[in-house]
Amino acid sequence: MHRRLMIAAAAALLLATSAGAQTTAPTYVVTYLEVRLASIHAGATLIRAYVRATRADAGSVAANGLQEIGRSNRFVMIETWSDRAAFAAHEKSAHTVAFRENLKIIQRSPYDQRITHGFAIDPNPSAAGSGALYAVTHVDVPGAQREAAEQALRQLFQSSHAAPGHVRYDIYQQDDPRLNHFTMYLVWKHRAAFEAYAETTPWLQFREALAPLLGAPFDERLYQPIRP
Repeated sequence: MHRRLMIAAAAALLLATSAGAQTTAPTYVVTYLEVRLASIHAGATLIRAYVRATRADAGSVAANGLQEIGRSNRFVMIETWSDRAAFAAHEKSAHTVAFRENLKIIQRSPYDQRITHGFAIDPNPSAAGSGALYAVTHVDVPGAQREAAEQALRQLFQSSHAAPGHVRYDIYQQDDPRLNHFTMYLVWKHRAAFEAYAETTPWLQFREALAPLLGAPFDERLYQPIRP
């Protein structure tokens, strides 16, 4: 009985430590948005203003708004916050509330916000130039395949996070209970660097290993910065 109590106490301490780490570590937020075709310009203007205001919020590390290539009425916002408290305060701010109220008027579907923590973060990201290409990929596996997916993603990161032409190579993991969902945020100097990387051995091996684990199609989308 005493041994069982010790094991239970150790498990509780581990969970508490993990939860505490998530609240004090950087928080990464990925938000997908889709507006009506007649409101593309209005949507881009709204997102641009939101990003500008967000960058000025306390605890904001980075905020970017991107427009999907080929489907210009779809956007994604990538935000980095110093910790969970800063993000929570931002969510209640007047400009965030106003942004969502205005978005509701022109949206084609409700926004899809993914709150995540860093799974594998680029230690030396570069500044993106004017010709940079952004690839945002949602990876979804059944819960039973989570650890195998983690292993495949970790191996990919270790073998290619400094691939030629890369600007940023981040992998985020959603918070409990959705630990089986990941976001890959990859930025390349140009389209040619992205296409060349897709032919490399590490990437091909990763896709081969991940394919039987997937619970949904590999959702890779290409973006560019929102144009003025």
